[in-house]
Amino acid sequence: MLECEKLLGGENLEEKRHYPFDLFMIALGTAIYAFGLVVFNIPNELAEGGLTGVTLILRALFGINPAWTSLILNVPIILLGGKFLGKRSFFYTIFATATMSLFLGIWPLFHINISVGDDMLIAAIFAGLAAGVGLGLVFRVGGTTGGSDVIGRILETRLGIPVGRTLFGIDILVLSASLIYIDIQHMMYTLIATFVAVQIIDSVQNGGYAVRGMLIISDKSEEIAQGIMELLGRGVTFLDGEGGFSHVEKKIVYVVLSPREILDVKRMVIEEIDERAFISVMNVHEAIGEGFSYDRPKKQKKFSFTKT
Repeated sequence: MLECEKLLGGENLEEKRHYPFDLFMIALGTAIYAFGLVVFNIPNELAEGGLTGVTLILRALFGINPAWTSLILNVPIILLGGKFLGKRSFFYTIFATATMSLFLGIWPLFHINISVGDDMLIAAIFAGLAAGVGLGLVFRVGGTTGGSDVIGRILETRLGIPVGRTLFGIDILVLSASLIYIDIQHMMYTLIATFVAVQIIDSVQNGGYAVRGMLIISDKSEEIAQGIMELLGRGVTFLDGEGGFSHVEKKIVYVVLSPREILDVKRMVIEEIDERAFISVMNVHEAIGEGFSYDRPKKQKKFSFTKT
């Protein structure tokens, strides 16, 4: 741990306390991800995107153990992209790559066989769940499994290509190349597994707690803000706005809510305060603060308006 702290120098003591937990979560995540690959992907001939997909192709064509190819392919990429990563991210990526290769080598030794019969849909769902939970845990603490993520950061820095576009392009290329050893039917089940994984990653990475952001434009913003604070105990923020046509200045109410609170606020605003209010609801990827990452004060009282 002393060496870890030296490598991650410049961090304060409070942040350093998180490292053992973060490393545990990365190891747990890579163990689950590797388990899915060994028990569900490989036996059922399901492909995978990114550099992991390349290791599965090499295994199918040449019989090379993914534990070795994962390490051999990732290390040069990580070292090449090291300067594009922060110190902690660089260390976490190396650790994730090492543990991933370790578990890819360990799991086959247990000869675990989870039979799904001939039901490829169940196999795809299980593969997606394992990948989603595993990668979600790694991403949640700021780690990556190297490969495509590092390449994406390099291209974004050098050429200005968005990371998301690079990852998508690499996945398309690798999955297309996987048709060398799997047929179209197995490819479709692979896409199902990928879809499941993406949904699970979002849920695990965000703590399984979806939130929504709401913007409310009204001439009665003060009343609306008061109503939200007293009805739900949520804090609100006023944003300065101006009508593009009328050029009239207005206070815009911004609040972050859980999905079940959205309907309560919409009903209160439209039915009790201002039926002409404009409401926009958007997805929020993460919310940190009172009421989300720690408890909020109890609601003061039930709020009710008499419509005038």
